[in-house]
Amino acid sequence: MAISVEPRPHADARGALERAREHLLSLQHEDGFWRAELESNPTMDAEDLLLREFLGIRDEGKLERAARWIRSQQREDGSWSNFYGGPSNLSTNIECYAALRLAGDPVDAPHMLRAAERIRAEGGIEQARVFTHIWLALFGLWDWDDVPFLPPELMFLPSWFPLNIYDFACWARQTIAALTIVRSYRPVRPLPFTLDELRVPAPRRRFRPLSSWTGLLERADALGRRYEHRPLRPLRRLALAKAEQWVLRRQEADGSWGGIQPPWVYSLMALHLRGYPLDHPAMKAGIEGIETFVIEEDGMRRLEACQSPVWDTALAMVALADSGLERDHPALIRAADWLLDREVRVRGDWAVRRPSLPPGGWAFEFENVNYPDVDDTAEVVIALRRVEHPDPERVDAAVRRAVRWTIGMQSRGGGWGAFDADNVRAICREIPFCDFGEVIDDPSADVSAHVLEMLGQEGLRSHPAARSGLEWLLSQQEEDGSWFGRWGVNHVYGTGAAVPALVEMGVSPRDPRIRRAVAWLEAHQNEDGGWGEDCRSYDDPAWIGRGASTASQTAWALLALHAAGEGGSPAVERGLAYLAATQREDGSWDEPYFTGTGFPGDFYINYHLYRLVFPLTALGRLVGDEHAER
Repeated sequence: MAISVEPRPHADARGALERAREHLLSLQHEDGFWRAELESNPTMDAEDLLLREFLGIRDEGKLERAARWIRSQQREDGSWSNFYGGPSNLSTNIECYAALRLAGDPVDAPHMLRAAERIRAEGGIEQARVFTHIWLALFGLWDWDDVPFLPPELMFLPSWFPLNIYDFACWARQTIAALTIVRSYRPVRPLPFTLDELRVPAPRRRFRPLSSWTGLLERADALGRRYEHRPLRPLRRLALAKAEQWVLRRQEADGSWGGIQPPWVYSLMALHLRGYPLDHPAMKAGIEGIETFVIEEDGMRRLEACQSPVWDTALAMVALADSGLERDHPALIRAADWLLDREVRVRGDWAVRRPSLPPGGWAFEFENVNYPDVDDTAEVVIALRRVEHPDPERVDAAVRRAVRWTIGMQSRGGGWGAFDADNVRAICREIPFCDFGEVIDDPSADVSAHVLEMLGQEGLRSHPAARSGLEWLLSQQEEDGSWFGRWGVNHVYGTGAAVPALVEMGVSPRDPRIRRAVAWLEAHQNEDGGWGEDCRSYDDPAWIGRGASTASQTAWALLALHAAGEGGSPAVERGLAYLAATQREDGSWDEPYFTGTGFPGDFYINYHLYRLVFPLTALGRLVGDEHAER
């Protein structure tokens, strides 16, 4: 429901700022970091139950608590969605249904009948994504012959050869490496039920034209599936051993793989199939580590797909500093110390493309030394520079390493991806196996903008990397004046990142390109004074810049308008009024909508701290004591 908001004096916004600041301070962990829930969708919980069934570690209590959570997320029409308020998702429906059958829910229960009807109406099991087919194949509910070819021999391809493992983004790379093992073994753990009630006869798919990459790869996949029945045994043994060692070397200290769910669960299955018993240190750490990603609440159990303490902490520090907190406040010092202790000083997969680049920077998670990322690194540097630290030389040294590493991770053309440089081989998207979301890590406007903002604040506007990055970012502006948001929803996020970066890099707020961005934001402000954009904007252009107002997206728009010199404009006044009027008594905001992006079009995230840190940053810059005169 839209909230009617009238402009209020800045005094109300200042009160909102103070409440938000106190609430954020209260959330700091005693070790110095911040971390809030990273909410995704119930496939995480369904797949966790299926993993436990596959490994033979079924726990009836955990099963029932997770099943309660999955049931609680089902809608009246029988479906589940990948984000709050979103459309039904066929593969999510199937996996949740299978998990509930595993939990003992009868097929004739009303909620199961509704789910089955919905699944059949959307094409049934036959139309599900490849990952869903893999989960079903593990239990004999889908034929392995109908799963696309993914050979472990892929691990032998050199890094310069097309479609080698390093052509894929880090999240896809880790997942694919493990699945080459699983796919080769073709395991089946039969269940005491079938899912025949979800089947819908479908004509066999025809190959696309041979003149297209998709058609060529489809035919190659068909040949590969034949090879799977009679592989070269010595080569296959060597390939499986190589894939096994590759996977094993990338396990993190917390037992995870990359700190994210997909490679984690498939790596555990892969190692188990390779003969690793459940009490092997790698298996034991992996299984126990999953429990640290579990939230138990109200008799229900749900699983985070990832955790974001470094990102949350950096954003919290910026918000608190910009809200007027003293630069030497103990909370900021503790947070800076925590971040400094987590600097990545080892070489990861990124070094395949940048072999002479010294390490530096930060990852997203508690433990992920193999995959530091450019986005977190830029934000951490910005955060550290907000602090008057008692050991400035330590800060300066870490920042120098981070800046050097970030500059070295620039891709050809001037932009930055998140985890790798020049990870742009688009043909990877056309492989029949890869229908589970984005599989390359090409440069994005939002990551590049954060880097430019950092470089500008470091006094490096004239550096060649900054100049080429600036030109690249300007070239990415859409015709309507906005920027696409890769890691946040969507054009509001991209524009909210790009405009402050451009101004930090010396682009005048009066520049026509900045004015076009301002006009776009003003045109997409909601009647209630806020801004919102639905996740469907990634698939349907009609949703671009349109959606229910949220605190985080309103803040992104306000940050862009502030940077553009619009501090006293009617649009800003209405935006501030919206934040003041919708704030909760505890200083935070309600935000059920998902405003974070994992894979555009496929996987979305609700960062529970976004609803607090971004509004506080916007309030601080626009009406805080230190910024009131800007």
